[in-house]
Amino acid sequence: MLNLDQLAAFLSVVDLGSFTTAADKAGLTQPAVSLQVKLLEQRLGVKLIERVGRRAQPSPAGLDLLAHARRIVEACSLAEEAMTPFREGSVGRVRIGSGGTASIHLLPRAIAMAKKRMPDLEIIVRVGNITEVLRDLEANALDLAVVALPATGRSLEVEPFHQDELLAVAPKGSVMPDGGPDVEFMRGKTLLLYEGGNTRRAADEWFETGGVRPEPAMEFGSVEAIKELVAAGLGWSILPDMALRRDRSDLLVTSPLKPRLIRQLGMVLRRDKHLTKGLREIMKALREFEAPEHAA
Repeated sequence: MLNLDQLAAFLSVVDLGSFTTAADKAGLTQPAVSLQVKLLEQRLGVKLIERVGRRAQPSPAGLDLLAHARRIVEACSLAEEAMTPFREGSVGRVRIGSGGTASIHLLPRAIAMAKKRMPDLEIIVRVGNITEVLRDLEANALDLAVVALPATGRSLEVEPFHQDELLAVAPKGSVMPDGGPDVEFMRGKTLLLYEGGNTRRAADEWFETGGVRPEPAMEFGSVEAIKELVAAGLGWSILPDMALRRDRSDLLVTSPLKPRLIRQLGMVLRRDKHLTKGLREIMKALREFEAPEHAA
């Protein structure tokens, strides 16, 4: 592998025509520059510099190397220049994995907050189920996961940051019992439930604590699809409050459950993850997250 410092010394001697002048420009001694060129000649097995009078000039082999050396040094200079904004913290990239609900109703506001502080921050969001997201996180294909807890993994660190209540959701005109619907009330309804994930697990556990095994009429992998079906009068559901804040209109009726059911959202990342400025800004924005009606 060619040494960049040796190539740079070779170019400087050729351009300036002198080992001494090249050394002065680089802030080195003349023997140090001579050694760099000598080592490069030994590495390539050819003579690169010839002395013509008092001037150092490239040999035929040196002339052939010249164009290659310039391209290599220039490419390295451009690579170093491209890293400058990252080193100074003005740009960066963060890859976030999340479930569908958080990616629609939580992440956009957090991302907007982070982008105000780092306008050039590049953010990539991948939506998937918790198993897929955590697998990609452990493989370092993602920098951060925003998921409903629990989330486990030997190499993972979890930080809870937001509580979100799961609510009973019914079509327009439905009557909710005082104090909210309990398990017995809900078991008598046509249920449209989310398929899989910790949100579904929490709903199942709520039913099972009341001695009932839920038997949904339909299951879907999309909270948004369930909302549309409930609004169309096809059944009741249990959905995250976060996904319903914009839909408390004439189309849906919502209520806390009895007993109430709360899910915890968390940030998950590898324990050995380097916290870049961009990643720190995203995590800070998530910690500061507040739902609109509760915001100060």
